[in-house]
Amino acid sequence: MMINTLNTYPSDVSLSTLDDPARIASYPETTMGNKGPGPRLLTASTLKGDRVINHLDETLGHIDEIMLDMLQGRIAYAVMSSGGFLGLGERLFAIPWNALVLDPDRECFVLKASKDRFENAPGFDKSHWPSLADRSWHEDVHHYYGVDPYWEK
Repeated sequence: MMINTLNTYPSDVSLSTLDDPARIASYPETTMGNKGPGPRLLTASTLKGDRVINHLDETLGHIDEIMLDMLQGRIAYAVMSSGGFLGLGERLFAIPWNALVLDPDRECFVLKASKDRFENAPGFDKSHWPSLADRSWHEDVHHYYGVDPYWEK
């Protein structure tokens, strides 16, 4: 069940793009481009540091890590860092991969969430990562961002 929390989106990102998992904004499936392998094929290190913005073009944070589910061979989460100064006081958020839209033109990700949404978002600090073996934690995170758990697809 998809939970639509916002009704406005960037003009350059279509609604259909935001509602499908593993989306790339403004990128036709038939286009392969001629600038290297991307954006359909990217190294995880290419994405580290990319901004995560919302529908109002507000920066929510930056991609800190990409979490892989090795048993299923899928990307599970992008870990977004937000807040703090020079790494102090930063919070980390596991954002389900299928909640993000890659915008290759602006070299960022778009997430349907307001800045205020992160005041109560399930987050953690760098020295206290959640137990990733806790299935209910995963379900809660996916529910919070309004996307189906990646393992159910």
